[in-house]
Amino acid sequence: MVEDKGNPPIFCEKLCIVCKGARAGNSICKSIQNLELKIFGENGCIWGAARTKYYGVTPDKKIPEKSKK
Repeated sequence: MVEDKGNPPIFCEKLCIVCKGARAGNSICKSIQNLELKIFGENGCIWGAARTKYYGVTPDKKIPEKSKK
């Protein structure tokens, strides 16, 4: 899925406390992220939407191993 689309969206993947925590299994972060996804839509906030566009995976899911650079 990862093609030459420019720079990867680092914030959602590595720096966002909510998204990173939710993907790691933290229940509080999952709850916050679920609320965020209901408010902003299935792609989440602007950083989550950038992550979805780049990797093809919504912010609440981990990136498949094949897609990582």
